[in-house]
Amino acid sequence: MEIEGHLPGSTGYRRVVAALFVAGMATFALLYSTQALLPELAADFGVSTGASTLTLSLTTLGLGLALLVAGPASELLGRTRLIHGSLAASAVVALGCAVAPTWSSVLVLRFAEGVALAGLPAVATAYLREELHVSTHARAAGLYIGGTALGGMTGRLLTGAVGEVAGWRWALAASGLLAVGCAVTVRALLPPSAHFEPSAPGLRLVLQRTVRALSDPALLALYGIGGCSMGMLVAVFNTLGFRLEAAPFHLGLGAASLVFLVYPLGTVSSAVSGRMADRLGRRAVLPAGCVLALAGLLLTLVDSLPLVVAGLGLLVAGFFVVHGIASGWVPARAYAGGVSAAQAASLYLFSYYLGSSLFGSVAGPAWAGAGWAGVVVLGLLLLGVTATLAGVLRRTPAIVRPAA
Repeated sequence: MEIEGHLPGSTGYRRVVAALFVAGMATFALLYSTQALLPELAADFGVSTGASTLTLSLTTLGLGLALLVAGPASELLGRTRLIHGSLAASAVVALGCAVAPTWSSVLVLRFAEGVALAGLPAVATAYLREELHVSTHARAAGLYIGGTALGGMTGRLLTGAVGEVAGWRWALAASGLLAVGCAVTVRALLPPSAHFEPSAPGLRLVLQRTVRALSDPALLALYGIGGCSMGMLVAVFNTLGFRLEAAPFHLGLGAASLVFLVYPLGTVSSAVSGRMADRLGRRAVLPAGCVLALAGLLLTLVDSLPLVVAGLGLLVAGFFVVHGIASGWVPARAYAGGVSAAQAASLYLFSYYLGSSLFGSVAGPAWAGAGWAGVVVLGLLLLGVTATLAGVLRRTPAIVRPAA
């Protein structure tokens, strides 16, 4: 029998959506807190552009690896316990990053930050599927992804502004304090799981679930979409600060970070595309995100700041359409196919952050070797793979799970 869950307009629905919106904001504010600071970190520690991007790549790598454990762990410990523990631990590590004495310690702590952050993304979409009415799943997933978009913007703007005035240490401290406030808010708002059923422990069961989550071609396509689309976005934004500091723009750290004000477009596009997917179907909406992102990426080639900003806006909007649809599709497809939703979501996010780590690091050499054109070519290749996989999904039959 299908779980009823909270309906829109109810107190429970509002608390769930608000809490996960805030949790997503905190998680992604911390995850990308160093992105606006990359030029300053490179100058302060005397490292290269490519080396500075390790403060992001190692964090996303740690997050991706931890997701492989956090997803199965949530089947035993419960969703809400893992969410609260993750938010608290990541806030503590974030404050530690602000006082790291050496470049090596910065990198170690940033890797640890990724591990600590894994609890929320590992279970968020599974929690939504379990606690909300089925008619709201795509919409609620879009709102959650919107919170992550706002968090990504907030973290970059906050650290960029504070970093220009007081340096990167105070900037990272500010992002840590923001995370503390968000963790307290989520603790007060998030309802405990009402429909979660713990699974029996055992490595054999985990391995069986992993094999099943890797056996569906549609899920494999969704994993690939997550990795390639995220790799494209991070490649662009990892090198954007270096481009905006150079000719013909010559922007300072604070001014360059203002381009992240385009991120609310991702909040809007993910929420709107979620509603459209509830009406038209995910297969019809996901390709539109690829088209938006492609148009935006090409527009950034023009050496005009207003057009670059417009291109980034389209790029962000398109990406969050793709990610919002894909991330909500994974647990729905998994549930219909009798696969663990948390396990499938963890594998999607592992691919997502593996793409971020790999292609975010490749972006540094692409920038050093061919300038912005090299970064755009990398992004176009990744978008091409994303669009191809979206086409595969359009031809993949849906699974209808029989009623119990």
